[in-house]
Amino acid sequence: MIINELLLIPILGSIIIALIPVKEISEKEVIAKWGKLQTIKNSMNLDTSVLSTSHTDAHRAGAYATIKKEIEKEIKNENLNRTKTIKIIALATSILNFILSLYLWIEFDSSSNHYQFVYNFESLNFCHFNLGIDGISLYFVLLTTFLTPIAIFSNMGNITKNIKYFLISFLLLETLQIAVFVVLDLFLFYIFFESILPILFLIILIYGTGEDRIRSSFLFFLYTLAGSLFMLLAILQIYNYVGSTDFTILSLTEISLDSQIILWAAFFLALAVKTPLIPVHMWLPRAHTSAPLGGSILLAGTVLKFSTYGMLRILIYLFPDATNYCNPLVQVIAIVTLIYASLATILQQDTKTLIAYSSICHMAVVVLGIFSNSFIGIVGAILLGIGHGFVSPALFLSVGGVIYDRFHKRDIEYFKGLVLKMPVFIILFFIFILANTGIPLTLNFIGEQFSLIGLWERNPIITVLGASGIILSACYSIWMYNRISYGSYSPYLAPMPDLNRTEFNLLITLLIPTVLLGIFPDVILETLNVSVTNLLYNIPNPLSFTAWAYTL
Repeated sequence: MIINELLLIPILGSIIIALIPVKEISEKEVIAKWGKLQTIKNSMNLDTSVLSTSHTDAHRAGAYATIKKEIEKEIKNENLNRTKTIKIIALATSILNFILSLYLWIEFDSSSNHYQFVYNFESLNFCHFNLGIDGISLYFVLLTTFLTPIAIFSNMGNITKNIKYFLISFLLLETLQIAVFVVLDLFLFYIFFESILPILFLIILIYGTGEDRIRSSFLFFLYTLAGSLFMLLAILQIYNYVGSTDFTILSLTEISLDSQIILWAAFFLALAVKTPLIPVHMWLPRAHTSAPLGGSILLAGTVLKFSTYGMLRILIYLFPDATNYCNPLVQVIAIVTLIYASLATILQQDTKTLIAYSSICHMAVVVLGIFSNSFIGIVGAILLGIGHGFVSPALFLSVGGVIYDRFHKRDIEYFKGLVLKMPVFIILFFIFILANTGIPLTLNFIGEQFSLIGLWERNPIITVLGASGIILSACYSIWMYNRISYGSYSPYLAPMPDLNRTEFNLLITLLIPTVLLGIFPDVILETLNVSVTNLLYNIPNPLSFTAWAYTL
């Protein structure tokens, strides 16, 4: 029942927030609420917008304006208190869900190769609402519940209008994202996979920045929706052939290689858009550039992991023969994506666009690890996906939060010498830049190395080309950092304070798991061992990770 609570808690928090009234002030509402103001207005017997020249009318008009101002101030204070309340409720709800997910992690049996915490709701005739997790989905759920309160808290100060609907959107997004990782039915996976689109579309459209946000929101919506239509057609064909969309039943069904390749191609196209891979990648930089900070955090941290999870759960698990057959094609696409996106990243002048392109580069390495068709490569892909879920949001917090909130600019050429005024920020920013390049003692390093080691066993040439991403990532990351941080302080910039307590806490919260899990990756590896081994080999009693690594 723990999974049910993870899904229901954000919904309950959204309902509570929706019941708290927070409205804009209008004269009609003021008059309706305060009878004294109505009495004064009636006694004046004139239009308050046109003041009389008589002393009496002027005195009454002045009294009316004074009282009205006091009433508006009181209502504003009430709205501020209510706004503060709904912010606390949203933050408390997301933190409670994270604590519950930690309990799920503690109770998880890493030695079992079966789905755990399974719940069946069988009221639908065409598909059953089956929930459960294994070692793979567990960490994506943890990542979602960890990043949601950070995303909510990051926009607490700069979202002032329609804050209630903004918070409700993020809580609903949390439920829908968790559902993607815990449903055990292919059709339900598609439903929740697509259900985030309208919410993120509205978040970018309403709360985004820049004049291009309308185009960016439509690009995001149409790209991902169009790609997923092929997934829907494939699911309908599977249901017509098998009579079920349950993951367990489908894994036991024999499908010919030709049919697998066709179905595989339909699913891969949808997942390639969400990854994204070349040439269906243009929506991501635009979406990040226009999205509010919280939207960028979730988009980079969790939404891009939908494709990672889908490739593992659908392409490899359900279509193993087609995956093995198409591996060379996918590896070539991933290499082209990695090199092209890396070179494009070096040329970017907008800080958020640069970080967005770097996400494409890292996700290309994740794809290489997944389609290495090896145990260590898939483990590395999962680790890199989790590490990217910490580092990329931290970089967006740095360039789209700390820097943008102070200077309202994102052009790299506009900045110079920030180390002279913001030394604490520059130190933390430097650490995350190094993590983004895959430096040792970070989770990104472990993930990249495992992905490339697993790929080396299958294709050394592709591995060498993939390793070029390490050098290219150092080029664009360090170059951006150097231009922003050092040199004489830019004459275009006013002196600004260093990190405040909120910004420091958010960055430290993302730094701790990045470093700790990089030093102690066994915390994750022990849980992934059985699930990844069962994904590839379906061995009842799999070897431990240490023994498996020794045999390699």
